Amino acid sequence: MGRTYLFECFRCGYRARVSGGADAGEHFAVQTIVCADCKELYAAVTEFKAMASPAAGGSNKTAPGFAAVLNRLPPRGARPRLKFKPACPASLLHRVRVWNRPDKCPKCGMFMEQNGLPFRLWD
Repeated sequence: MGRTYLFECFRCGYRARVSGGADAGEHFAVQTIVCADCKELYAAVTEFKAMASPAAGGSNKTAPGFAAVLNRLPPRGARPRLKFKPACPASLLHRVRVWNRPDKCPKCGMFMEQNGLPFRLWD
């Protein structure tokens, strides 16, 4: 079961709802990333259990968004797991790096604080 936490920066007030690292559920996996161009934290989908169809046979190069896979019905039966490189949802040309807690705020550079209770449990 995956978990989403609220991370806050007490210096600049920036807030993000992300897992704080790599996390996985039964149907998909995410990795928290920081985009150097957007200066935002994102939950990037890195693995996804896809529907069995000819279009899903490795031709997908971009991962679906976190909200899209979160709101999708779970697939039935055994499905292939597609793997993706972490990428910014705003643009594939943006520079991203893996962000694992404890790490710094993308806006001001101070360490961010994680809320003790999960904001959301998923999958």
